[in-house]
Amino acid sequence: MDPLTHALLGATAAQLALGPRLGRQAWLLGAVGGVLPDADILIRSSDDPLLAIQYHRHFTHALAFIPVGGVAAALPWLARARHRPNWRPIVAATTIGYATHAVLDACTNYGTHLLWPFSPLRVAWHWVTTIGPLLTLMLLIGLVVAVRRGSRFPAAVALALSVAYVGTAAWQRERALDMQVRIAAARGHPLDRAEMFPTVGNPLLWRSVYQSGDTLYTDRLRVVSNAATSWKQGSTVALLLEEDLPPQALADERVRRDYARFNYFSAGWVARATADPSVIGDARYSLRTDSFEPIWGVRFHPGTASPTEWVDRTIKNRVPISELWRELKGTAVGYGPLPG
Repeated sequence: MDPLTHALLGATAAQLALGPRLGRQAWLLGAVGGVLPDADILIRSSDDPLLAIQYHRHFTHALAFIPVGGVAAALPWLARARHRPNWRPIVAATTIGYATHAVLDACTNYGTHLLWPFSPLRVAWHWVTTIGPLLTLMLLIGLVVAVRRGSRFPAAVALALSVAYVGTAAWQRERALDMQVRIAAARGHPLDRAEMFPTVGNPLLWRSVYQSGDTLYTDRLRVVSNAATSWKQGSTVALLLEEDLPPQALADERVRRDYARFNYFSAGWVARATADPSVIGDARYSLRTDSFEPIWGVRFHPGTASPTEWVDRTIKNRVPISELWRELKGTAVGYGPLPG
């Protein structure tokens, strides 16, 4: 989730819980706690390009780390003698803000180590995307009104609406998964593995990805009323397993290790880019809807001093607002009724 939304969620939660005790200071403490877990982006290495993705949303996002993170976020205040007598509510506010971060991240696709160090599972509920303008706006309005009026009620309303929004998205995802089953059945495809990924900033449009045999099938789903629900056929791409790597890559221990790390990061959704097969990408995300063009991936150069290259095309990930609006309205080209 983007830093602004994290800051607003942490600030709103802290203002609701400790506004009467800390006044307008509560929201700032919660905001600092809300963004601090992403300090893990500083963990990186020029010699190991996968170190950054390995440790982003890792131990700093674990539930077990929340007390440590809460204290760390409070240190700028506790370093001043005048704040130390009030240390308990200060630490409580930053801890509340810190606690909101990983839970919100787990609602997205990326994967969050909530259960570290007890489990290596990357928790990803696939309910919302990292960019959620409506969610951010609700929190912003609620926080501003709460602080200006010195009332907790607007903050409570904003949090309630935010939970309702995420809950609606979770319900919509289940409806989309039902659509996915119908589409696969109409094609005669057994579902070996299936997932549903939200699209930018709305609970109506979903990216369906499922595996049947050694092929990944992607489609676009528009989930509204039963009568208006529709879908747009996407593309197919071959699933890439370690044994599918060329012999030279398989002979390189570092390449095999880094493939395993990238495959784990991508939750097993790995395929070669359509336009540039030298790029092995994370199939959970694509720059295009009609073909697989990964937002990020790896390129291997076996037998060299730096056999793994990180390929990042995030800068190209721009949302075509006009096309998105047509999809939301149901007037986009290519959509049709569900099969069956």
